Amino acid sequence: MQEKHYCVYVMMNKWNTTSYIGVTSNLSARIWQHQQKVVEGFTKKYNLNKLVFYEIFDDALTAIAREKQLKRWSRSKKIALIKTMNPTLDDLSKTLV
Repeated sequence: MQEKHYCVYVMMNKWNTTSYIGVTSNLSARIWQHQQKVVEGFTKKYNLNKLVFYEIFDDALTAIAREKQLKRWSRSKKIALIKTMNPTLDDLSKTLV
């Protein structure tokens, strides 16, 4: 049986001016939903379709705690974290399997 993982992720628009932080147990499916705009909400309204950051966790509670922590951070602190993984803020969704 495959172990379940949980991801905290950050979406941005093409100008990197607006961001969204979320948590999911199926990152590639969730990113597809954001990019295809199949779910009403913030990412659809602000055209956030670029995955710029994600972290993987073994349990949901840890992932949710991390999501809440990141949401409290300043924009500059979030950008600094994102740039540790993705210095040029490229769309990482193209690298997901």
